[in-house]
Amino acid sequence: MGDPRECFVHHALGGATVADVLLWRRRCASVTLLVSSTVLWFLFERAGYNLLSFIANVLLLIVLILFLWAKSATLLNRPLPPIPDMEVPEEFVVKAADTMCVWVNRILLIAHDIAIGGNLKLFGWVALGLWLISYVGSLFTFLTLLYMGTLFSLSVPLLYEKYQNQIDDKLIIAQKVIQKQYRKIDDNVLRKILKSSNKEKKTQ
Repeated sequence: MGDPRECFVHHALGGATVADVLLWRRRCASVTLLVSSTVLWFLFERAGYNLLSFIANVLLLIVLILFLWAKSATLLNRPLPPIPDMEVPEEFVVKAADTMCVWVNRILLIAHDIAIGGNLKLFGWVALGLWLISYVGSLFTFLTLLYMGTLFSLSVPLLYEKYQNQIDDKLIIAQKVIQKQYRKIDDNVLRKILKSSNKEKKTQ
C-alpha cells in the first residue's frame, strides 16, 4: 500500500480528491490551483481589479463564446457546445447541509458552555482565538489571508508528510515544555489563592 505515514496524512486530509491535490499527487490540479490563486491575488490585490467587474467580464466572455459557438454550429451543421446539465445534485446539497449543521451545532455548544456553563477555560481559549483573528485581520486583507491559506495548504501537508518523524519529535518536545510552563503557572496561581485565603482568615 505504500508508506504508512503517507496513508496517515492522506487519511487525515479526508482521503479524497482534496487530499490528492494538497499532497501534490494530482500535480496538474495542484499547479492549476496554485497558479490560478496567484493570478487572482495579483489581479485583485496588486493590480486593483474589482471582484464584481472581474466576475461580470468573465461571465460575459463565456456567454459570448457559447453564443457564437452555438450560432456557428447551427450554420455549419456542427455539434453544439458540450454543456452539462445545469443543476446541482441533491446529494451534494444534503452533504453540504449536514456538514454545515455539524459546525453550527459545535459553535452553539461552545456558546452554551461559555454563557450557561460558565466554562472559564473555554472562554479564555475562544477569546484568545478571536483576538488573534482580529489582530491578523488588521494586518492583512481577507483576500491576502485566503491566498496565504492556499499557499499553506499546498505546502504544509506535503512538508509534514515528508518530514513527519522529525516534526513529531519536535512537537513532543514543545508539548512537554508547554505542559511544564502551564503547571508552573497553575502552581503559582494556587499559591497566590492560598496565601490570599490565609490572610483573610488571619484578619478575621
